[in-house]
Amino acid sequence: MTPPFQDSTKLVPYATLAMRSRGRRIAEAPSATRSEYQRDRDRIIHSGAFRKLRNKTQVFIESEGDYYRTRLTHSLEVAQIARSIARTLSVDEDLAETIALAHDLGHTCFGHAGEDGLAAAMQPYGGFSHNEQTFRILTRLENRYARFDGLNLTWETLEGVVKHNGPVRPKDLLPTLRAFNAEWDLEIGTYAGIEAQIAALSDDIAYNTHDIDDGHRAGFFRLDDLRDLPLFGPAIDGARARYPQAEKPRLMYEAVREVIGLMIEDVLAVTRRNLAALNPQSAEDIRAATQPVVAFSPAMGLHVGELRKFLFARLYRHHRINRICAKARQIVGDLFDFFMEHDDCLPAGWTEAVKARSGDDVAKARIIADYIAGMTDRFAVQEHRRLFATDTMI
Repeated sequence: MTPPFQDSTKLVPYATLAMRSRGRRIAEAPSATRSEYQRDRDRIIHSGAFRKLRNKTQVFIESEGDYYRTRLTHSLEVAQIARSIARTLSVDEDLAETIALAHDLGHTCFGHAGEDGLAAAMQPYGGFSHNEQTFRILTRLENRYARFDGLNLTWETLEGVVKHNGPVRPKDLLPTLRAFNAEWDLEIGTYAGIEAQIAALSDDIAYNTHDIDDGHRAGFFRLDDLRDLPLFGPAIDGARARYPQAEKPRLMYEAVREVIGLMIEDVLAVTRRNLAALNPQSAEDIRAATQPVVAFSPAMGLHVGELRKFLFARLYRHHRINRICAKARQIVGDLFDFFMEHDDCLPAGWTEAVKARSGDDVAKARIIADYIAGMTDRFAVQEHRRLFATDTMI
């Protein structure tokens, strides 16, 4: 019986083939029904950290409404784009999807504002990064298996998560990754395989287009405000010409789909040219390249830069968002300070972990950061209220 996963004979030689995986840190018998990367994907989907993404901020916190994207829906959208690009390029779409689904697991409550608050609090204790927190979740914090901590993912998935944005400089290694890499070399100084590079560009495509959609839905700008914006201006004008009677939300959806398509087509064209010039014969050739093979064209890069400038000016730095972000940083900072002073107020399990490292403030801070980083927006607000509201004693 042929297993129900991609036929490796139909993939290009430089695909990161599951059958050639470097394996798992702790050896496990192979699955009879899934490739190694499909198995990784399923472990991520079934993890507690993945479920929590449904109530973690992308741009708009949960209380703003039900229709805005969360970290979970964003991750699913990135995975869909990554699969489409990987399939078109005949590389391993399961690995691209897996890395896309995992890439945001380490985000705190309240998105980047929450991360900023926790990074400031953790500055004396080794710092905080959502990328390293993702790695901590995958290799330490998930405790679903009797034989090991973490999810015991393949080398290729861990490499892709760590290096999907490019090589990592040794001086930028935070403690968890530094310790892990000393035991199982992820070759941090090279680029990741092509599937991880696809996941990274898919992330850019997803958030740049969908943040425009969410910002418009929230009333931060109108369709006419996008008229001079690269990509979106022409896309909206084209949609209006084709559907003059369509409502504005439908015109926005048409424009978002068109812009996503244009970005994907650009990535495919540039990547094919890069591959033709490099002529890789293996995944190792992709890793050894001096620049990523998956990229936007210079023109598309400029367009994406203009989108980002617009989003920062009209959405990310809007006074309504600034107020929410200020509250978020305050909540996270208050929680961290409180638990550093009153670690006996942590829930059972977390308190025991702190006691086991008694006298080590760095270890205590990291445990508290793990606890806070795992909170959803709603739980963080509730926990802050329980601890600081004068009318709430329990």
